[in-house]
Amino acid sequence: MYATPEQFAAANKASVYALFTIAQAQFVAFERLSALNFNTTKAAFEDGVKQAKALLSIKDAQELMNLSAASTQPALEKAIAYSRSVYEVATQTQAEVTKLAETQAPEVKKAVASLLDKVTKNAPAGSDFGVAALKSAISAGSSAYDRFTKVVKQASDVAEANVTAATATVVKAAGKQKAA
Repeated sequence: MYATPEQFAAANKASVYALFTIAQAQFVAFERLSALNFNTTKAAFEDGVKQAKALLSIKDAQELMNLSAASTQPALEKAIAYSRSVYEVATQTQAEVTKLAETQAPEVKKAVASLLDKVTKNAPAGSDFGVAALKSAISAGSSAYDRFTKVVKQASDVAEANVTAATATVVKAAGKQKAA
């Protein structure tokens, strides 16, 4: 028995659903980043207005030095908070997409294996070499996907550790400058 269009449609239905889910996750991430950027821009504008008003009221060099010193730490803290927020959105989005891929992969493998079994049963005589090559290619693709998933997970873990360490270093250095 050959695969029918209905069987192909059913096999592709899960893939289309997965793509829609990924697109939805991307739109949510875009919406969160847009809101974050809007709020950050608004706060920066308001801070700029306050800073300009403070600069206009300066009467001597000492007041200028004090204003400069007082505004550096909050600006750095806001930049770090913004970076953390962007990183959080990216990490959450990546986790959603990874989770989806991990849940969809077994279903896709099962559908491909089922289709391959049907093709194998209905293959004409003498096509053993072609069927074996197809099975080998699918197996190699599956192994490559598994290795890729592990590498991406490890790279994500390393990147997260590096961002955390870098943020802590910057905050610590800024704290030392403030104390000095």
